[in-house]
Amino acid sequence: MHTIWKGSISFGLVNIPIKLHAATEDKDIKLRTLHKQCHSPIKYEKLCPVCDQEVKNEDIVKAYEYTKGKFVVLEDEYLEALRKENEDKAVEILDFVKISDIDPIFFQRSYFISPNESGSKAYSLLRKALSESEKVGIAKIIIRAKEQLAIIRVYENTLVLETIHFPDEVRRTVDVPNVPSEDKVTEKELETAIMLIDQLTSDFEPEKYTDEYRTALLELIEAKRTGKELVTPAAKEPVSNVTDLMAALQASIDRTKPQKDPVKKKKAAKPKAKEKKQA
Repeated sequence: MHTIWKGSISFGLVNIPIKLHAATEDKDIKLRTLHKQCHSPIKYEKLCPVCDQEVKNEDIVKAYEYTKGKFVVLEDEYLEALRKENEDKAVEILDFVKISDIDPIFFQRSYFISPNESGSKAYSLLRKALSESEKVGIAKIIIRAKEQLAIIRVYENTLVLETIHFPDEVRRTVDVPNVPSEDKVTEKELETAIMLIDQLTSDFEPEKYTDEYRTALLELIEAKRTGKELVTPAAKEPVSNVTDLMAALQASIDRTKPQKDPVKKKKAAKPKAKEKKQA
């Protein structure tokens, strides 16, 4: 597994030399853009609109636009020195909190943490301590020249570093348009909605969720590559246009209700013939 960062984690006076590895991967299918006429890949050139000429990489500098059309140029050597100064620092755990205290909106990306050769025992200690205390560590780290807030937690038998947003990176909910200020629902609608939720509740099994679009796109690519006949996918069931909320809830419950086996009717027992009395 490729190492993307080397450093150490510290909590108190305990220091753990570690490596970070990407815990997830992007499975998006990347499509190239071609010239329709000859199917040649399109090249994207860097052009200066003032000089009207192509600019080479060595002639490009980074800058911050502090106001429209006004820039502060930042030389590479200063940026590199700043990055190196901070990346060499240990990842210090600042606090320990319950993971339930962190809203999922803060989460960004996951990295597996592995110990360096001399860090196995301290790694095991932190893993065990986090598991037993049911806490996660809050830390800071610089990855790819960006300071990140992060949590350190246990996933299965491995420590994971999960980058999270800083509070000022999460937009305010009060700025979201058209959110109703109060719940205008009836008690019956609420009861029926909860009944529907209960009916659809199950254990989380990530394996049962698949990227249907990616699968279909791969099948299309393979069919085109091998010259197979393309088949138009069957049309999906049209979306119901039920506009009455209560009717929609009830229809949803009826649709998701588990099917019961039909109960076989018991045959009525035939009346016993009366015995003839002996004379």
